[in-house]
Amino acid sequence: MTEPAFPLFHLTEKVVILTGASSGLGRRFARVLHGAGADLVVAARRAERLEELATELRADRGPSAGGRIATVAIDVTEPGAPGRLIDEAVSNFGAVDVVVNNAGVSRVLPAVDDTRDGFVDELTINLVAPYEIARTAARWMIENERSGAIVNVGSVMGLGGGGRLRAAGYAASKGGLHNLTRELASQWARKGIRVNALAPGWFASEMTDDMFGTEAGRSYIESNTPLGRPGASHELDGALLFLASGASSYVTGHVLAVDGGWSAI
Repeated sequence: MTEPAFPLFHLTEKVVILTGASSGLGRRFARVLHGAGADLVVAARRAERLEELATELRADRGPSAGGRIATVAIDVTEPGAPGRLIDEAVSNFGAVDVVVNNAGVSRVLPAVDDTRDGFVDELTINLVAPYEIARTAARWMIENERSGAIVNVGSVMGLGGGGRLRAAGYAASKGGLHNLTRELASQWARKGIRVNALAPGWFASEMTDDMFGTEAGRSYIESNTPLGRPGASHELDGALLFLASGASSYVTGHVLAVDGGWSAI
């Protein structure tokens, strides 16, 4: 007898926290997770954008279709932010099952022109904040004897140097996030908590506007990507759902590159 594959990717009755949800890839991730049935806590700094997103998602699903939404306007680097995210998820939906650490920043400048404060700020947002959120969520899961999944959104620039792109802080933070993913996976595997990372290649978003906004930038992406083009927004959907859902129940400590072959050469 054949087994249906799609139910493996369902997130019905799962509570998902998504940071960086108000724009770019995060906005798409919110649609995908909600469309898979998750009760969703969407977090970002811009409250008005979160409310717009929540309104759109509720309209897409309808009032009785499941997949409830809670919004949290928050700066993930602030003291107490991780605890607040967990509290919001538990108070609204009773649990935390999945965390998608998507909030991040990117700066492009030569390392010799950088400042210590700028470098530290980038690591704080891209590496320290995901760590704090992951360990706070894991502590709740362990204390409540609940398994779960954590998905850290890294980058292909965490798999190698950026070269001409000149983004030392971003490359360092995403490389650190990838190895943090492996370390936390090894620490929490016996507790039933899986930790994986999604490493996108070039996708259009607010963070990549400078590259996509010029002919030279697009040419650089197309000429250096084996598939010859940037990714389309929907091409991260399956990878995200795979890592967040039971479809990847025997996968932990993995960095999944979705990059058109960028990291293969």
